[in-house]
Amino acid sequence: MLPAAASLRKQGANKGATTAFLVATPESGVDSIAVTYALLDPVMTVMRPVAAFVSAISAGILENIINKPKQQALAPSALSCPVDNCCDGLDCDPKEHRKHHTVFEKAVAGLKFGIGEVWGDIALWFFGGLLIAGTFTAVIPDDVMTSYLGGGLHSMLIMLVVGVPIYICATASTPVAAALILKGVSPGAALVFLLAGPATNVTSLSTMYGILGKKATVRYLVVLCVCALLFGLLLDEIYLLSGIAPRAVLGEASNIVPYGLKFGSAILLLLLSIKPFGAWGVKLFSRNKRRKNKVVVSGFPLPMATSDKQGANEQVQYEDDDCGCHK
Repeated sequence: MLPAAASLRKQGANKGATTAFLVATPESGVDSIAVTYALLDPVMTVMRPVAAFVSAISAGILENIINKPKQQALAPSALSCPVDNCCDGLDCDPKEHRKHHTVFEKAVAGLKFGIGEVWGDIALWFFGGLLIAGTFTAVIPDDVMTSYLGGGLHSMLIMLVVGVPIYICATASTPVAAALILKGVSPGAALVFLLAGPATNVTSLSTMYGILGKKATVRYLVVLCVCALLFGLLLDEIYLLSGIAPRAVLGEASNIVPYGLKFGSAILLLLLSIKPFGAWGVKLFSRNKRRKNKVVVSGFPLPMATSDKQGANEQVQYEDDDCGCHK
């Protein structure tokens, strides 16, 4: 997300547009919406992207009001063929290029992108979020979570303090939020965590400082926190007025899918995860191997070596001493 935002900024996007992109992107992706629907409930599935959209628009408009964007020349759009790069989009008519590939070829290219690149990017984080959620469920007592995070503004402020500095992506934060709700955390507090966690962390804030500047980064953080709190309070009111028990409906949306299809999909998901985890393991192993084989070369001359056979005061003749450094 941050490299894409930096690229947009370099290509001429103003600070307001870049800020809105940083807020909305983690929460409005197809992957995060699908995981939210599967693990939480329809109310949270609708509220999460709506809150992200409103927060993004608010942050972007505020930034453009304070810093009026300057007129800049638009950078050329990437028009190359996304299927197999058969056309660069410049030397061929777009109308003619639409006929280069059939609907089936485009569908296959889309499936390869979704299965290969999209799932490859989020698989590690998704299973990491499941592991954290399972740990929460098994270790933390229900009464502890209910007493401190059962609802109200104070519980949402606690979730802000927890969610802002840590690094967790939108996909990984969803099972964590589901585990928190099962432990008695209010849906509003869980929504605050879902909005604040993926959009802010210490590393991203330092990077945003370089992209947007100090004042714009502070405004970004303030608007996001305020909108997260407001939508958290609104969501708790929606559940209260509608009489919906969050624990009772959590994950119920997946019941419309037959058990056999769910089981088969889980097996398929595990099989698709072999390649991303294998690539991650190879990368980790090669990184550790490079660290072990690292050789540090200094500019200092080698110390004078001595041999026991020649005596403590006699110097050993070096094999490669053409420069006469060790004489």
